Amino acid sequence: MINVRLTLLLLLSFSIASIAQTKNEEEAKEFFWGATDTYKNANDIPKKWNNESAVIIYKNENYDFHKFGKSVTYKASIRKRIKLLDKAAVEEFSEFSFTKRFRSNKGRYSWKAKGDNVVGIKIVKTDGSVVEVDVNEEAIEVDGETKIAIANLEVGDIIDYYFYKVEPFKSTYAFGFEPVETTLGEEYPIMDFKLFFETENDFFINFNSYNGAPELKSMPSEKKSIRRYSLEASDIGKTEYRRWFYPLVERPAFKFQVYFARSGKFEDRALAFLPEDEKTIKKSVSKEEILELYDNRFKPDGDIGDVKDFFKGKSFKNDAEKVTAAYYYMRHYYLTRFIEAFFVREADILSYPFEYYGNYPVFIQNEKQFIRHFTEFLKRQKIKYEIVVAQKRYDGSIKDLLIERNVNVLLKIKTETPIYAEFFSPHTTIDSYSSLIEGTDIYLLSASKNKIDIIENGKLPVSTFDQNETKKSINLSLNDDFSGVSISTTNSFKGYEKEDQQYERMIYSDYVSEDYKKYSTKSFTARIKNKKKKIKYKKEIDALVEKLRVKQEDRFKKSAEAEFEASDVEDYTYSIDNTGRYGMGSYFTYSEGFKAKNILLKKAGPNYIVELGKLIGGQIDLEDKERQRTENIHMAYPRCYNYEITLDIPAGYKVAGLDKFNKSVDNATGAFISTAKIEGSTLIVTTTKQYKQNYVPNSNWNLMQAFLDEAHQFTNEKILLKKQ
Repeated sequence: MINVRLTLLLLLSFSIASIAQTKNEEEAKEFFWGATDTYKNANDIPKKWNNESAVIIYKNENYDFHKFGKSVTYKASIRKRIKLLDKAAVEEFSEFSFTKRFRSNKGRYSWKAKGDNVVGIKIVKTDGSVVEVDVNEEAIEVDGETKIAIANLEVGDIIDYYFYKVEPFKSTYAFGFEPVETTLGEEYPIMDFKLFFETENDFFINFNSYNGAPELKSMPSEKKSIRRYSLEASDIGKTEYRRWFYPLVERPAFKFQVYFARSGKFEDRALAFLPEDEKTIKKSVSKEEILELYDNRFKPDGDIGDVKDFFKGKSFKNDAEKVTAAYYYMRHYYLTRFIEAFFVREADILSYPFEYYGNYPVFIQNEKQFIRHFTEFLKRQKIKYEIVVAQKRYDGSIKDLLIERNVNVLLKIKTETPIYAEFFSPHTTIDSYSSLIEGTDIYLLSASKNKIDIIENGKLPVSTFDQNETKKSINLSLNDDFSGVSISTTNSFKGYEKEDQQYERMIYSDYVSEDYKKYSTKSFTARIKNKKKKIKYKKEIDALVEKLRVKQEDRFKKSAEAEFEASDVEDYTYSIDNTGRYGMGSYFTYSEGFKAKNILLKKAGPNYIVELGKLIGGQIDLEDKERQRTENIHMAYPRCYNYEITLDIPAGYKVAGLDKFNKSVDNATGAFISTAKIEGSTLIVTTTKQYKQNYVPNSNWNLMQAFLDEAHQFTNEKILLKKQ
């Protein structure tokens, strides 16, 4: 089955018009399959690709941008002609799914603008006959989606299909279309590929090719105001999307964004790195352009009176302590104190709960607002800082920056030991930032006086594997009759390992209540003066929290059953021991316990086999095709996983097979080390798995395989409880 929304990201919010043969349908059919179609008889593929699952004979992407007065029309379309060579490919293309009709999300008053989408599908059978699918007739609605089943599709057939999207909207200001960043190749090899652009005045193009992809070339046009461009390529091998792989860094690729800016003043206001004029394709961004775009946009600004009040009567050892205190207070004052109200609104308890937070409650909604607001505080405190401009590693080097939306901005505060501050989420901590910009080259912006007018090169540090830790203590005890086990765990996470766990394992009241207490601020219901309303809303909020808790416990119980391969978990308990929200190095910790039968134990005559190795969770089992790797290894961050497993040895039994639990592979890329010992009547097994780097060249892939294989083998190890 082919899912259009997943396969063709460029055609967001795709739908199909239900009326027959509209003007757009006729236009699309003529454009792709009309008299000028040079691929209508292209059926053969090179012999070298006969063993592929499918081969794309022709791929054609088109982008059209035009305007008339306030009206703008955006067209995006794609055609693929594909030969299906095995059953997997036949299954992949046997069904198309999409959504019907859509309203534009671009420009102003977009809810009034209706877009039109057209689908065309035809099948070329092995005998040369052609079957065109009647999309309007064949489409059916299933669970809110429109689907088309392609009947009688067979190995050897060619499927030729297109998607044609016409989106009109109105815009009187600067507007950036959704960027496209993609590799030249995809999961199937491509014989011929063509990318086509058509624009006119007031449309600006940022476009560049990378890693050996062809360049965008200008095409002739009959009007001075119309501009046309194309990129063509052939004989494109397939791109396999492997584990720990950054395609845009490793494979031929291209990126582009089109920006609409109607006049000079809107060009100046556009938050984009625009080319000099509409006739110029912008391929790169200089340091000077970065400085020019951000000099005024990052000027300190914001009402920090409430932060000033918070600091009254407080003293700090140094600026680092002061900045840290300000960061966490701002996180609460501009974010977490409103979270309860958001849940109240979403649960339909009250349509506008924010009325109880004053006339003009302030939310900081993005990183650029955060920079302005936090630097206003730093300026008042006379604390020096620099603004970091970075790009995530999967997007390539900062020197290849092209699209403003890819920029990450944060603050480097020049305390005795510099600390970093980024736009906060409920669990973001001071002196941390996205792991995906660790170790990258950056630009540092600063001001000589009142204006940002200095830009310098810099580099962000990389965390170490022991700073990003998952730590688990697991106690295992067996029932007296060996019918089941009791498991209790303490699970701790720090560094980059903890934020996902915090979102997964806490509901809003766990951390909002913590902040209320820390800063002596009022909860939502405490803000309500009307006694009847206060009682009513508190009752409804308590019910909401209880409902979330019940759902949470059910989810966690199922998670434990999946992790330990148990189908009958009983007496499940769960508690949060530490939220870990006030420091990158502090642990988020929770405890969990349950009883289960028919897991980890197997009877062997008078003895019992205990599958102790399974307790470190599933480990990577490399397939044969993964072992032959030419790509470099890109991981989010260095990290480690440390386990301590204790088993209460039943009376009358002794342990055999401990030698298999003593392993050690330790090299430059990582490690897996395990030890086992007996202390009294307790067996203690410790393991550590370490990923020491966030980047490993493919020349060291064999070193990584060594510790990955050792960790996987550990999961198969067992001990024997021998009857004495």
